[in-house]
Amino acid sequence: MSETWRKAAPVAFALAFAAVPLFPSFITLTAVAFPGVSVVPLPMALVVLGLMVLLALWAIVVVLMPPRAPVPLARPIGAWLLACLLSVALGFNPRDGLIFVGILGLAAIWHVALMREYDDGAVARASWWSFVVSGTIACVVALGMIVTRVPASQYTIAHGRAVGTFVLPGELAGFLIFFLPITFALARVAKSRVLRTLCWCAFGIGALTMLATFSRTGWVGLASAAGFWIAANERGRKRGLIAAGAVLAAALVLVLALFNEHHNPSENYTRITIWQAALGVIDRFPLTGVGPFGFSHIYPFVRLPDGDETAFHAHSMYLTFLAELGVVGFSAFVWTVVAAGRELVRRLRGAKPEAALLALAVAAGLVGTLVQGLIDTVSVVIFGLFLPMLALALLTARSGTGDA
Repeated sequence: MSETWRKAAPVAFALAFAAVPLFPSFITLTAVAFPGVSVVPLPMALVVLGLMVLLALWAIVVVLMPPRAPVPLARPIGAWLLACLLSVALGFNPRDGLIFVGILGLAAIWHVALMREYDDGAVARASWWSFVVSGTIACVVALGMIVTRVPASQYTIAHGRAVGTFVLPGELAGFLIFFLPITFALARVAKSRVLRTLCWCAFGIGALTMLATFSRTGWVGLASAAGFWIAANERGRKRGLIAAGAVLAAALVLVLALFNEHHNPSENYTRITIWQAALGVIDRFPLTGVGPFGFSHIYPFVRLPDGDETAFHAHSMYLTFLAELGVVGFSAFVWTVVAAGRELVRRLRGAKPEAALLALAVAAGLVGTLVQGLIDTVSVVIFGLFLPMLALALLTARSGTGDA
């Protein structure tokens, strides 16, 4: 019976990675108003969510089958989920908060299942192929929607920036912060010539799409990812640090040169007033926060007189976690990140060069999104990429690409 269930693993992981570009549409399942347009119809979003639930149920069965693989991050991730539940119970938006916990729980199950099944070469191959193919299609769709200006509502609201299925340009940029380092690394280390060729094409299309997002936080996050990857592969040597600094400097020049390109200049300072409002929320609810997806409900009561009338989140992943999950939830998140970093360093000590190259590319995406998170909150990263990518960073350091 266990072998029968495990034979489905490649298909299950392929479906999970293929669905990532559709994850931002889950925001339509909540009652909050969001400043974007989802081109994914609500029925399709429900179908995708249902598919993820079915895959999660399959994963739970497989994970519980002996022999059980060790999960180094089980305790911090478990603590993070429990902290979220506590915030839901004491918060102001229990319905949407449960959706938050449910989707984050799906990502946690995905993480554990990857730790269990990745050593199966078919699973590794299916995961990488699916991620690259679906990401490439998502980029082509986003670029096509700019060229055709369809749908007009999304093109108008986004000021002509690339969005695609990601609802907001920053969401697409957050996805690309992972997609670009991974496709670049796979193009160099994958054993399949077809996959290497596809990855070079995907990298070029993804880079063009990242430029078309005109996401200032995305550009800085990607530059930070590239700088980390260069410095890590050079093992901290002087030339590596210089190259990393040059990449970051180039990104800052690009941001300053195109600061208001495809942006409404009146929006440049809205983040400052929202950050101040977030500090007011944190001051009032420091321990457990106002609950997941609760910030938008409390914001009108702490909004500054010159601030935006509505705010979906605190425009900073860290301020959002502190405001919605409190010190308890934020501490669990930090524990997860620190524990992952320590485990990755330990695994990299004995990793083969090609495995280390790919593992550091995944880690670079994580670093880049943590930088982007300073001034943005990207749901597709939090719900769809963060925990699975933590697993892939640890797994590739030990096992490489699985002959992908």
